[in-house]
Amino acid sequence: MGLLDVLDVSFKNFSREVPKELLAGCLKLLVLKLSKNNFQGHLFSSNFNLNNLEVLRINDNKFSGTLSNVLAKCSCSLSFLDVDNNNMVGKIISWICNQTKLALLLLRDNFFSGQISCETTSLIFLDLSHNPFSESLPSWSRKGSLNHIHLEENFFLGSIPKAFLNVSGLLSLDISHNKLSGKIPRAIGKLSSLKILLLRGNRLSGAIRTNLCQLVKINLMDLSSNFFFGSIPHCFQDITFGKNHSYEFSTNYVIIMTSTKCGSVSEDSMPLVVFDDYKSTEEVNFITKNLLISYKDNILNYMSGLDLSCNNLMGEIPLELGKLSSVRALNLSHNQLIESLDLSYNTLSGHIPLTLIEFHFLAMFSVAHNNLSGRTPEMKQQFGTFSKSNYKGNLFLCGLPLDKKCTSIDDLPRMLTKSSSIGDGKWYEVDQVVFYASFSVSYIMFFLGVIIVLYINTYWRLRCFNLIEFYLYACYYFVSDTLRGLSNRLCN
Repeated sequence: MGLLDVLDVSFKNFSREVPKELLAGCLKLLVLKLSKNNFQGHLFSSNFNLNNLEVLRINDNKFSGTLSNVLAKCSCSLSFLDVDNNNMVGKIISWICNQTKLALLLLRDNFFSGQISCETTSLIFLDLSHNPFSESLPSWSRKGSLNHIHLEENFFLGSIPKAFLNVSGLLSLDISHNKLSGKIPRAIGKLSSLKILLLRGNRLSGAIRTNLCQLVKINLMDLSSNFFFGSIPHCFQDITFGKNHSYEFSTNYVIIMTSTKCGSVSEDSMPLVVFDDYKSTEEVNFITKNLLISYKDNILNYMSGLDLSCNNLMGEIPLELGKLSSVRALNLSHNQLIESLDLSYNTLSGHIPLTLIEFHFLAMFSVAHNNLSGRTPEMKQQFGTFSKSNYKGNLFLCGLPLDKKCTSIDDLPRMLTKSSSIGDGKWYEVDQVVFYASFSVSYIMFFLGVIIVLYINTYWRLRCFNLIEFYLYACYYFVSDTLRGLSNRLCN
């Protein structure tokens, strides 16, 4: 064990606690992988001497306890630390934040809490989602190399610090479902490489800044379930929403390690070189068609969406949103936007649907210069504000606010249209309940009719019994003769 460089027992369905004696003598251990098992209890012990450890992956187990100070005694810096999906508790010790080689820090689905006090970081992938972290978001004192930040479903408070966005190479930012408040900082416009921005389910307010339009490479933007007000920026048309842009969301991180202490080369012998490959997969949740769907890997290159629902946005929907041809999901529901419906100068025919009265926020409506006929919608609710100019150019329309009054003859086309639509159904579209009910009643009536006739007419009753007896004997002798002939052939 003293010469061991890599210990990998992942996906082995082991359970109970990790023996404390197992790692006590692993003085040269570089990689420790205990992922995807059912290990329980505390992993770390004061007996461990993991001075050369660079990769620690214990995700998807049932480990409890805290990230012990034993890790702080490592004279070499960790590169990967994956503790996802365990029962770990406590605060993130400052030692983790000060690691100069730490590229991936994955602490998802645990019970870590407290404030993140990292001011400097060399991280590439940070995932602290689904924990009870509280207080404020971290502030980076200088631009780092972070590409992915996942802090969703925590309890972060306060506003988004300007220094939190001090990462120019950021590709994905998910801080949804927290308790953040205030406005979106103007500094967000400097994240020119950002592909995913998820701010859903916070308490953010104010107008939607035009700085967001500088994020021209965005694929998914979710600002829903906040308190944004004002109008929708017209400059959203400048965002391509994934069009003509692609990125490898699934990235392989390869680390090269040596078996000598802290990676130094021994004068006596060449060190053993160890490669560890870790595939980091980006995965985000986005609501489409009222379903929360998870998108990951390179599928994110083909999914684009803008969600501004459940806010207090007002005014008209910008015409520029109609130019977002690459958007696959656009949700503007549950706001106070003014709707408009302009169908003028077309060749529409038939009647105006009366259900349009149910559109309570319809601020403008025009069907002028078409071939519509029949009655106009009743002068109720918002339709009471529309003038006859909204209906002009339709010779067969009648009713208020037009000067032409409707008569009973004017309702004739409506009735003909309704009756003709009934005949548009296909011949094989039969109501199954009606079919089986009518068939059963007909069968029972026929059976009862035969019984009644035989009961009344003695002659037909005798003929029926004789006929049944004749066919019974005929079937009997046919089967009997056939079996006898087969048995004779088999015997011969």
